[in-house]
Amino acid sequence: MEEGQYSEIEELPRKRCCRRGTQILLLGLVTAALWAGLLTLLLLWHWDTTQSLKQLEERAARNVSQVSKNLERHHGDQMAQKSQSTQISQDLEELRAEQQRLKSQDSEMSWNLNGLQADLSSFKSQELNERNEASDLLERLREEVTKLRMELQVSRGFVCNTCPEKWINFQRKCYYFGKGTKQWVHARYACDDMEGQLVSIHSLEEQPCPAPQDFLTKHASHTGSWIGLRNLDLKGEFIWVDGSHVDYSNWAPGEPTSRSQGEDCVMMQGSGHWNDAFCDRKLGAWVCDRLATCTPPASEGSAESVGPDSRRGPDGRLPAPSAPLHS
Repeated sequence: MEEGQYSEIEELPRKRCCRRGTQILLLGLVTAALWAGLLTLLLLWHWDTTQSLKQLEERAARNVSQVSKNLERHHGDQMAQKSQSTQISQDLEELRAEQQRLKSQDSEMSWNLNGLQADLSSFKSQELNERNEASDLLERLREEVTKLRMELQVSRGFVCNTCPEKWINFQRKCYYFGKGTKQWVHARYACDDMEGQLVSIHSLEEQPCPAPQDFLTKHASHTGSWIGLRNLDLKGEFIWVDGSHVDYSNWAPGEPTSRSQGEDCVMMQGSGHWNDAFCDRKLGAWVCDRLATCTPPASEGSAESVGPDSRRGPDGRLPAPSAPLHS
């Protein structure tokens, strides 16, 4: 009995030791499993991290390669732009040089053109002056011939005092005192249309100064009238429209002033004095003259006449074919 109890008492610690060993073993296995799992997780995390790093490295390498390529392309584009900019700058300089050359050439051509125009204008002016001088000379010759014929007719008893209607006879000449606002050249044209000319004054008989009975002063407008004296050259010399030089003058005090003011045409004031004025000034009167027509003595009964329009009589009609014509 006691041996049996004793054996049971001995078996109890053994059982307890076996259970404790089993528990320790299980705990060790569990711990080992946990460590194995943890190690596995660490290995998996390391592998995954390694793969991610490799992918990042590959991606970074690709990005770096792409960036490098982009940088190289950008550098190439920049070099091309610099080269293009240099070429554009060269082209611009060439264009500027060409523009400057064209400006210089244009300036030279303009200068040559201005010179040609000036030469042409001078030639035209010279030709016009020569024509005017020739025309004036021809008119003077015709007038001299007419005066000689008139003297001849007077010596034969002809009477040279016949004037057209509205013209006034004085000293074998006819005078027309026109009314109306005109510039000097228009007044000259008006006299030409009436086969006369702006009056030329060569003697005191035509314009005594001073004298209330003065013929021209008496009949001319008191506000001033154009007469046939003008300055056409640069010397300041006044010439009558018939081409003759001034052999008598009746300038107002302080006149003429054309050399300093460009007043190239002459008017006769109401007092009879002359005053140079601008040719485009409009006056209300002008004076024309022409030679009177000569008629034979009543005893001869012929119709011969001499004058600026010897082909017409006092009434404006043509004479008979047998009548001598004006030279």
